Amino acid sequence: MEFSLFAHMERLTPEEPQEELYENFISLCKMADDAKMRAVWTGEHHGMDFTIAPNPFISLVNLSHHTKHVRLGTGTVIAPFWHPIKLAGEAAAADLCTGGRVELGVARGAYSYEYERLMPGMDAWEAGQRMREITPLLPQLWKGDCAHEGEYFSFPATTATPRPSQTDGPPIWIAARDPNSHEFGVHNGFNIQVTPLWQGVEEIETLMSRFNDACATYDGPRPKIMLLHHTYVGSDTDDVAQAANELSKFYCYFGAWFQNKRPVNQGLIQELSEEELAANKMMAPENMARDLTIGTAQQVIDRIKHYEDLGYDEYAFWIDNGMSFERKRESLARFIDDVMPAFQ
Repeated sequence: MEFSLFAHMERLTPEEPQEELYENFISLCKMADDAKMRAVWTGEHHGMDFTIAPNPFISLVNLSHHTKHVRLGTGTVIAPFWHPIKLAGEAAAADLCTGGRVELGVARGAYSYEYERLMPGMDAWEAGQRMREITPLLPQLWKGDCAHEGEYFSFPATTATPRPSQTDGPPIWIAARDPNSHEFGVHNGFNIQVTPLWQGVEEIETLMSRFNDACATYDGPRPKIMLLHHTYVGSDTDDVAQAANELSKFYCYFGAWFQNKRPVNQGLIQELSEEELAANKMMAPENMARDLTIGTAQQVIDRIKHYEDLGYDEYAFWIDNGMSFERKRESLARFIDDVMPAFQ
């Protein structure tokens, strides 16, 4: 089992200086690097202080100057917001700038809030189809002289410039959930990244089963699969209980963004009342404690051992959670000091 960190800037109130949030983001990534985690992942989102990440390549290139060891991954770029030539070129440029450390996670996106602003009229189905057309073109554009006539894109023979530092270009990871997405990723030779969000161990097992089914119908080398999950390592049971409450609030806000029904002002969604938070039984703290990878160090070890036994190759510590920087840092430090050694 290898470990990585999944992190972004997240801003909950107008009073939080974004410069300080970025310094905190860098500090967490440096902790991952010092701990010899395999990778740091950061994604793409637009117009949302909930997740501030308009272009992950900028963040990754800057991170390369603050870190020495970690691979630097997009977790993930939203494929339908890109032209394939532009995505191939920017990924290759980032790979060149970082000395060949880039890995490219690709997804269709999830927020209709973003779709209606960047691609008005596009739904999740079309977004998925665009991703399936774009992503296989990237290795061809890195190889050179790729011409394409497709449903969404057409262009004459083109070579992405600059050439990526890695011989075959950055490794590609597909964010997959349904069986068809697993099959698409695996059959194209891409690695797979899955997140069960709040849905717990049954979903984690189902996602691995879908990956195994896709691999069973593929003749090439078995790709890797990474599990991305919200993680908190508490100092004691009271600390874990507090984390469950904080993650409950985080997922209530996640759901509000996803539903795209509340007003948004200056990048911040309208505050949820205590009554609204309490009414969301799906995201109740006891469900977070049951279904997320949170607990004392030994409890977290036991959960990740199960994921390892299922066949996951990499575990990504998802640290976006609405908590203070200090609580994030302390949890990550306990993960590094008390959890990771159990897997060495």
